[in-house]
Amino acid sequence: EKETLTSRLIDRPIRPLFVEGFKNEVQVVLTVLSYDGENDPDIVAMIGASAALTLSGLPFMGPIGAARVGYKDGEYVINPSVQDMADTDLDLVVAGTQDAVMMVESEAKELSEDVMLGAVMAGHKSFQQVIDLIIDLGERAAKEPWDFTPPDHSAELAKIQDLVGADLSAAYKIKDKTSRQEAVAEARTKASEALVATEENPEGMDALIFKDQFKKAEAKVVRGDIIKTGVRIDGRKLDEVRQIVSEVGVLPRTHGSSLFTRGETQALCVATLGTADDEQMIDSLDGMYKSGFMLHYNFPPYSVGEAGRMGSPGRREIGHGKLAWRATKAILPTKDEFPYVLRVVSEITESNGSSSMATVCGTSLALMDAGVPIKRPASGIAMGLIKDDDGVAVLSDILGDEDHLGDMDFKVAGTSEGGTSLQMDIKIAGITEDIMKT
Repeated sequence: EKETLTSRLIDRPIRPLFVEGFKNEVQVVLTVLSYDGENDPDIVAMIGASAALTLSGLPFMGPIGAARVGYKDGEYVINPSVQDMADTDLDLVVAGTQDAVMMVESEAKELSEDVMLGAVMAGHKSFQQVIDLIIDLGERAAKEPWDFTPPDHSAELAKIQDLVGADLSAAYKIKDKTSRQEAVAEARTKASEALVATEENPEGMDALIFKDQFKKAEAKVVRGDIIKTGVRIDGRKLDEVRQIVSEVGVLPRTHGSSLFTRGETQALCVATLGTADDEQMIDSLDGMYKSGFMLHYNFPPYSVGEAGRMGSPGRREIGHGKLAWRATKAILPTKDEFPYVLRVVSEITESNGSSSMATVCGTSLALMDAGVPIKRPASGIAMGLIKDDDGVAVLSDILGDEDHLGDMDFKVAGTSEGGTSLQMDIKIAGITEDIMKT
């Protein structure tokens, strides 16, 4: 699990920094060869990946730096030792370029928004010297840059917009996800039949180019409409949350259960209490330890209307499960207050954006249904962003389409007293502190 989560930490800030149009497969392999027991290798690995890509000559708009930020006695601690992390109120990892924060992952003990934002900015400031060192290394030792010029497909994009721009605009005003997808598919078929190269139409555009440019046409329509009108795909205002329905005790034989529904996203959460014999034994780099709280997240293909193979949890399931685990950990009772081992399983029955945050809400409900004396409930919401030359729009409770076509996925979880977890991914460089604060 640790290796999977570290791989996600590294992948998320790096992926958006490859030049658009660069399609070659790139694999970065990071191996822990020795460990001093003090410095978590994940930050070292992130910096190593950044340096390797900078040396490679690939069209990579880095380098990135990374830092872990703790918070103790009202002070930020940069890259604390593993031992010091044991009694800090914050475990926040931030990565970014010289100008922008690209990724945040954190666990906190109900800290204020100002403290959380301050930690992000303190981390970003702290790794600037790392970026400078990587740039210096690159100037001495980097391979010749690839001769790569992104192809210009603006003419193909214009043809698609002229033909089905109005159809896409109408499709993205349909509130129901399935009906909306069907309308978009009809527009895609109409454009494909007219524009993609066939034996009868050898002068048409390449199918792969069409696929990429059609997605861009979708993004332009959705983003333009939201910024111009302040009205979103499903008719909501920017700060409006979808309808929420929640219930507990839905499964009669379990210790605790809940069904949490927000719009077209639904999580069925089941809580089970166990004895000390049920603790999970984890053999990590730091040695063997036991975990008395487990949270597992399952995202079956049917939740998004697809058929697919089901096996062991993938990177997404492990990452989202850990995010909900971090968001919930701060509200749990101590071992002295409640000696039971806790396991929560979140089954995502349908998903249209923010199933990890539905898991946070459902987990609080299921734990309360099981009689666990949590400090107070935690909940979570996914925020989005659309930023272009015409303006900036911050979206509350994003849909799946707003995640895919927008610039940011910013998940925030916490209680009435403060934040317990923050996860941010960004697709563009240039998010200011003011936008993040908003």
